[in-house]
Amino acid sequence: MRYSLKQLAVFDAVAELGSVSQAAEKLAVTQSAASMSLSQLEKLLGRELFIRQGKFMRLSHWGNWLRPRAKRLLQDAEQIEIGFYDQHLFSGNINIGSSQTPAEHWVPELISRIDNDFPEIRTALEVRSTNRIIQGVLDYKYDLGIIEGRCDDTRTHQEEWFRDHLVVISASHHPFAKHERVSLSQLEQAQWVLREGGAGTRSIFESAMVPLIPDLDVWREYSHVPVIRSLVANGKYLSCLPFLDVAPHIERGELAALNVPELKMDRAISFIWRAEMGDHPLLECIKREAHRMMKNRK
Repeated sequence: MRYSLKQLAVFDAVAELGSVSQAAEKLAVTQSAASMSLSQLEKLLGRELFIRQGKFMRLSHWGNWLRPRAKRLLQDAEQIEIGFYDQHLFSGNINIGSSQTPAEHWVPELISRIDNDFPEIRTALEVRSTNRIIQGVLDYKYDLGIIEGRCDDTRTHQEEWFRDHLVVISASHHPFAKHERVSLSQLEQAQWVLREGGAGTRSIFESAMVPLIPDLDVWREYSHVPVIRSLVANGKYLSCLPFLDVAPHIERGELAALNVPELKMDRAISFIWRAEMGDHPLLECIKREAHRMMKNRK
């Protein structure tokens, strides 16, 4: 081989951070050493891997082609190193991105189980909207995504974790809360407070609602579920949220779930990961523990 793992590691770090200096800091090498490694790699391969834009570096066509292949080699090298140092097979770092509902209700228990049963796995978690999680997986920010709904990008694999459903809610004192059934015409007249565009909850709600009512009166959009719950509980608005996020508030009489027979809003909570990662041992371990956790709850 004419190129080295060190050169590929520098390339991958620059691709992630967009800067040679930041890549050098991440890898604990000097900036000149990182710059030399990258230059040598480009010279050996006979291609420019980055487009220089001032201090920022953007992947070229060839850089985009190389990135997943370099990532796979570096991950394999890490597993080889782990094995030769007689460490546990399930050892290393994994970055997880989760949308809001699973992050609030299921992911903390999953991470706790991983910490207890596989102490050599280090998990990092970020909570973002479904669209941002998908993009983060594609951009190598997250190794594993947990999203609401579907991802149709062919560069990813998707596996269902569990299912839940959305409900239309109002304040318990809202006039609609007294009705056994709420009509579409009543929903059309209401003011709505919804999750922001790009959220999985919003996408599923719109998929079900838009064919029935194309023009809802969306009064406000927020990224935080507690804000939406509070506005609905204390005002005249309607909203649509996961049942998991509102069930305790319905039980306490703060909110009411409205019966709208025309709306069917079941959905899947799913794992997604980059297709080129293959059977990565850490991903397989986490997914297996996640399915075991849900099975034990049934």
